[in-house]
Amino acid sequence: MRRILIVLTALMLTACVDDTASYYADGGTGNHALTLHRAQKHFWSSASSVELIMQRLPECLRRIELTEMPADDVEIELLSGGDNVWTLRAGKEMWQVETQSCTQYPDVKGDGGELIGVFRVDGKKLVFEAAVLEPVGADAGAAAK
Repeated sequence: MRRILIVLTALMLTACVDDTASYYADGGTGNHALTLHRAQKHFWSSASSVELIMQRLPECLRRIELTEMPADDVEIELLSGGDNVWTLRAGKEMWQVETQSCTQYPDVKGDGGELIGVFRVDGKKLVFEAAVLEPVGADAGAAAK
């Protein structure tokens, strides 16, 4: 009986998802970061809870529950509105936070700002992919040649 419980416990743990991906707003020191955490609560469920951990140390460290979505289909855009205002967007759902005072706004103001990157599942792991930003006139310069 004990062996069966050990095998079942191992099977239950292997199917669960629990990982994070981070965007470092300060260039990588870790003092100012936005981290997305994806966790599958039950091995039989395909849904995962997604939460944001925002930090700007030592003034701000906060965890905010965002939503539930399929564990293999997490894709959330990160936008910057400047002045430590960040918007996260998944389809029609949007959340806006500010890391200066460690606040989540009740309503999203504006369009969210400039796309910084996307949190998404790559293979089986949650990753952050930075947006490829082109200089403003890059297309105009190429067309003029």
